[in-house]
Amino acid sequence: MATRIAIHGAAGRMGQRLVALSAVDKQFELVAAVDRAGHPKLGDDVGQLAGVGTLGVPLSATLQDTKIDVVIDFSGPAAAVAIARECQQRQLALVVATTGLEPEQLNEVRAAAKTIPLLWSPSMSLAVNLAMKLSGVAAGALADHPSGADVEIIERHHRFKEDAPSGTALRFGEIIAGVMGQKTQQHGREGRPGQRPHGEIGYHAVRTGDNPGEHTIIFGLLGETLEITVRASNRDCYAHGALSAARFLVGKPAGLYGIENVLGL
Repeated sequence: MATRIAIHGAAGRMGQRLVALSAVDKQFELVAAVDRAGHPKLGDDVGQLAGVGTLGVPLSATLQDTKIDVVIDFSGPAAAVAIARECQQRQLALVVATTGLEPEQLNEVRAAAKTIPLLWSPSMSLAVNLAMKLSGVAAGALADHPSGADVEIIERHHRFKEDAPSGTALRFGEIIAGVMGQKTQQHGREGRPGQRPHGEIGYHAVRTGDNPGEHTIIFGLLGETLEITVRASNRDCYAHGALSAARFLVGKPAGLYGIENVLGL
């Protein structure tokens, strides 16, 4: 049976890719498409907006009262909080793929997992989440290295991205610090900051062109270096990950899930 999905943020770049990919996948049935009130394309067929022909699903400002298995959110921070509240009220499973949430917003979204199945991840990319697993393994192996391991994280994204460093980069750092124990963060360097301390993780954000996202995790030792790099060639990897997450959530009990659960990590 096809998974009935609603897309929140359907007129955005990622929302349109979700519409397009779900339209050609028989595992899914798109039953609702939502975007902000006042959007100039409200009422238009979302298949036409996504360039895949008529699907019979109009862009709406509200989540219609229809049978929905899972809502996928690719919107903005405030809108993600609002849809989490609505899904909690209506007891709908929710995949939150929106990034850039402030800590209090993220806490409110996660709180919905007390009563509904909710999957949140700083990245919907399956490869990114595998890279996170590998980074945790590397951190454990190098935590007590005799020369000490310096950790630097370089991330690149398109010019339109509003938050820096990316939520994905920060999650890489959280995983590594949880194993190696770094207590401080350094965001870029300039002037004469002095000798690099071992107890920090360095973050460097690059914004250029239409880069859909890449992350390099550097473990710098004396005499050798380990780098773990994951890069997207287009945004479809995030959409495919979100659709896999939606399938995973069907029938799950209330709780907070991540892509690592989808992958069985």
